[in-house]
Amino acid sequence: MTFEIYKPRGERAKKQALVSLSKNSIVINKVAREKFNVDKIELAYDRDTNIIRISASESGQTIKKTKVFARGFFNYFNINKTGKFPAEYNTDQNALYVDLKKSQR
Repeated sequence: MTFEIYKPRGERAKKQALVSLSKNSIVINKVAREKFNVDKIELAYDRDTNIIRISASESGQTIKKTKVFARGFFNYFNINKTGKFPAEYNTDQNALYVDLKKSQR
């Protein structure tokens, strides 16, 4: 007989800032939202690097809890990716950067 030893997980891994893209919206997870801590955002896209920038704004789109309706943004830049993507927070620019080449499944 071969026995396998059960080992509890121990310490949990640090939660990562994630941004989920659907056909119509962007959802910012709690970890990313807490770092970001804003109610209005500005969306920008770099076509060359395939990166979305979500930055703080005084008069931009409003975040509804954790969701931003972004169908117009997706259509304008012809973005058709969906799924979860890691987000990197830049403190100097108070912005999240989402690389669409780094999908997390």
